[in-house]
Amino acid sequence: MRDHFEIRDADGAGRIGRLEVPRAGQSIETPALLPVINPNTLTIEPAELESEFDVDILITNSYIIRQTDRLRQQALDEGLHELLDFDGAIMTDSGSFQLAEYGDIEVTTEEILEFQYEIGSDIGTPVDIPTPPDVSRQQAESDLDITAEALADAEALDCGEMLINAPVQGSTFPDLRERAGRQAAETDLDVFPIGAVVPMMNNYRYDDLVAAVAASKRGLSADCPVHLFGAGHPMMLALAVALGCDLFDSAAYALYARAGRYLTVSGTEQLEDLDYFPCSCPICADHTPAEIRAVDDDDRRERLLAEHNLHVTFEELRRIKQAIRSGNLLELVDRRARGHPAMYNGYRALLDHADQLERDDPVSKGTFFYTSPESARRPEVLRHHQRLDRLSTPAQLLLTEAGAPDSDEYDAAWRVVAPFGPFPRELSDSYPFTAAVPDRPDRGGQLAAADGVRALVEANPETEFTLAIDEWHADAVDQIPERVTVESLSAIQGQ
Repeated sequence: MRDHFEIRDADGAGRIGRLEVPRAGQSIETPALLPVINPNTLTIEPAELESEFDVDILITNSYIIRQTDRLRQQALDEGLHELLDFDGAIMTDSGSFQLAEYGDIEVTTEEILEFQYEIGSDIGTPVDIPTPPDVSRQQAESDLDITAEALADAEALDCGEMLINAPVQGSTFPDLRERAGRQAAETDLDVFPIGAVVPMMNNYRYDDLVAAVAASKRGLSADCPVHLFGAGHPMMLALAVALGCDLFDSAAYALYARAGRYLTVSGTEQLEDLDYFPCSCPICADHTPAEIRAVDDDDRRERLLAEHNLHVTFEELRRIKQAIRSGNLLELVDRRARGHPAMYNGYRALLDHADQLERDDPVSKGTFFYTSPESARRPEVLRHHQRLDRLSTPAQLLLTEAGAPDSDEYDAAWRVVAPFGPFPRELSDSYPFTAAVPDRPDRGGQLAAADGVRALVEANPETEFTLAIDEWHADAVDQIPERVTVESLSAIQGQ
């Protein structure tokens, strides 16, 4: 049991937690964003991140520091926190990114972790192999074996209070991701980054990203704080949190600003294409796009865009936390999915794992809002269908979309509400049946309701069922078992 990570609230697989970082003397609330700091090219000083954005944890690259004579000596003499002028927690990467991009690096896990410890890192990282998507299975397995050796080497070191990352690799093979997650969780290491996903995000392969993260999470235990390496665009944070990721690192705020790119929760805009800012952060409130374009100083213009990019990203994280607290995280994911077709693919892929989300999803929370056909596939609907066999039914049962009829023909009348299907009327004031659903259910909701009817009927072979409905889609009606008598709702109401 990892006592340095505590889950405080949850919705779906998303959670609000506290990560204790003992060497820094910090308690970090998650989900948390770690701005990436390159000490050679600072867009915003770490001290300003701390004072202006309340950043309490960031990430920098220990390999770059070690390979740069000036930085290495200063870090060894003064310490990493003094080098960066930052009082919060600092995570350090190991050079694995450089290994993936440029080939071999001249450092071992033991050497780089000892260096990270010596310069005062709070969370260190071994040298794993970030296996890119779509490689052969042979390469993915070979790389995974090397990463497993790196984790074993890291576990054997005495690094005092420094937490150590246990990266989870496996390319685009779900079984390898799950195996890697299980192997990492079996170590006594502390934080669990899911690696080599940046190529998927760069190519808008959010459905593949979901598959990789979901598989990794199946291997990891619930007490494992999960870091999604390289993920920091605000448009995908809600999706990633809903999958159960807790930490994110972003170089996008600076890299995109350098290229004149403006981040939003629905995508990326080019500054030159904007006439108005769709944001009310301090930068956007005080400037127009034309004014920022007119700034002669490239560094100043880049700084302004970077500040906006951070503001919009931290605002989204706060919105996500409130959604978890309110119990409507998946509705936020649904809204974000409408911003880009690739995000919609990711949301649909997320709901392919509704059974996995259901295991962590609270059984009672705020009102369920049916906002799209995908709402019919949410964990709450799946849970109700799975538990219908726990309900006892009378000999003659009417399932109806409307109120109970004035008739003694049936022993009881249960409600049928899309997407849940049937449930006893006495549960109408219980979650999730207090749901706000459209008066005119769509096909997806009716198909889900039909699945619920089928589950109830199959669990109760001795009961005679009548289903009273109007204007259901033909394929939803076709899913109703043959032994159910389907009647017109208006005819039933007239009895």
